[in-house]
Amino acid sequence: MRRALLADLHLGQVAGDYQRFAALLAELPQRKVGELVLAGDVFRTLVGLPRFWSPSVREALGLLAQLRQQGVRVVWVEGNRDFFLHTQAMDPYRDRFVPSYGFAAGGRRFLVEHGDLINRQDRQYRLWRAISKSHLAFWGARLIPKVVAQSIVTRTEQALAKTNFSYRRVLPEQDLVREARKHFACGVDVVFWGHFHRFWSFAEGEKQAFVLPAWQEEGTVVYIEDDGSFSWAGGGGQFVDNGKPFCYQGQEMAR
Repeated sequence: MRRALLADLHLGQVAGDYQRFAALLAELPQRKVGELVLAGDVFRTLVGLPRFWSPSVREALGLLAQLRQQGVRVVWVEGNRDFFLHTQAMDPYRDRFVPSYGFAAGGRRFLVEHGDLINRQDRQYRLWRAISKSHLAFWGARLIPKVVAQSIVTRTEQALAKTNFSYRRVLPEQDLVREARKHFACGVDVVFWGHFHRFWSFAEGEKQAFVLPAWQEEGTVVYIEDDGSFSWAGGGGQFVDNGKPFCYQGQEMAR
């Protein structure tokens, strides 16, 4: 099965991005993509309760529902701008909502994470994240009147812009290498992260880890083939990995 992977769309932040998103989704069935993996931060902020959704958010979610009706699975990896997407209201728009997503292709094990928890020095963000995504916050969100919900989304976007912007300007390479090696030691062959909006790569032997450029800025889409090879194109150029398959012990991390 061919997979398409993209991160950091931040829909609603740049004029015309909803139209670009619609055009991309229309291409996927034509490219014989069987699964779309969203590596977090699809919208500027998305709360999994309809009272928080603007008309444009509803329209974009509807495009994902149509894509699923065409037989394409949608896997949504949690980003820092995604809140409570496990709700029943989100069921028409995704097949899975997970903190990380693993799968096997061509004898290689792949792992996709958003990457917002990699930088251990960003304590302000970690505290904010723990509170804003807590069970208490979820139950509070369920009680908020619809008329108040949209203003809360706006304030949340402003808070996110302040919490960890300074930590995204410089890639935390030591932390990225540490996390990559941790995953390699567990049998993962290829790791993809988003969040940082800039390309980065690291390899040890046959193992590889990448930070993906943001789709919002560069239109980056990674296509992962069923033989384990992958390629992507965007504003930052094209990368192709021929993916020489090799064996590993264990089963697929997710199906």
